[in-house]
Amino acid sequence: MKKRREVPAALNRLANAQSGVVSNEQARGQGVTDRVIQRLIGEDRWRPLARGIYLTVPIEPSWDGLCWAGLLIGGDRARLGPRASGHLHQLLRTAPQPVDILVPIGRSHRVDGPWLFSRERIGARSARSVGSPPRLTVADTVLDLCAAGSPSEVVGLLTRAAQLRIMTPQRLLAAMENRARQRHRGLIRTILRDVADGVESPIELLYLNDVERAHQLPEGRRQRNRLGLPYRSDVGYDAFQLLVELDGRIGHDGTGRFRDLDRDNRFALLTWLTLRYGWYDLVHRPCAVAFQVARVMISRGWRGLPGRCSRCAAVPERELTG
Repeated sequence: MKKRREVPAALNRLANAQSGVVSNEQARGQGVTDRVIQRLIGEDRWRPLARGIYLTVPIEPSWDGLCWAGLLIGGDRARLGPRASGHLHQLLRTAPQPVDILVPIGRSHRVDGPWLFSRERIGARSARSVGSPPRLTVADTVLDLCAAGSPSEVVGLLTRAAQLRIMTPQRLLAAMENRARQRHRGLIRTILRDVADGVESPIELLYLNDVERAHQLPEGRRQRNRLGLPYRSDVGYDAFQLLVELDGRIGHDGTGRFRDLDRDNRFALLTWLTLRYGWYDLVHRPCAVAFQVARVMISRGWRGLPGRCSRCAAVPERELTG
């Protein structure tokens, strides 16, 4: 009895590298005929995901597998679009559905399934793709997502990219200058200046602009380790031995809360004072925060005075001087 031909090891390795997905063309390139493919499907060993695209494992396709399937449908030079690239670059926490796929101009795909195909205009982005599955560069991903987002989303994207340390402001600015069109261009430039100064989150940006700059406080040093302790502080006024920690989390878990207490206590033993503020403070009472920070600095040797911003007139005097 003639032994049935098994799937070649090289094709299995390729499928593993592509999250279990191969194309008809790739299978034929390894000597697997259409008849063998149909037998594998009939034995429930392979499963069609789209015309000429197969899942080679008997499970539901993973999100990465759907990415590979979309890229194989898209053909040569197809790559993941901004949202799928953003998820793989960790800029977006939720995997997008449908999976967005960019295909070259002149190629059209209308395929039913969990994919959204878009034609990619030549020169709109860098021609370079990165990673596996192929995706946009970090810079192009950030700029595309910013162009599609609101101003608050732009702030979140740029500060998250800075927090992840996956791009530099200089590289992103250079990529933006190569684009003829870019929505939110002025806002991106402004935020990147602050990111270059050490801002790594939206709440830090609020503190910088609405507390420190708006009230002419001394400029703090951001995201630095001090005194040999294993903690990075959000903002530090070293001349006055004062730290400001900004909590942008919705809630605290037990581990984080006790870590904060340990950090504050260890700095207190070295005569450093820590002030802590959250979203409510920065959004609803930035003037009171500024004057509180200023009072501590004055008590520790600052010879200046806080300025008053346009919002201060609406704040009860006792909140500013009490």
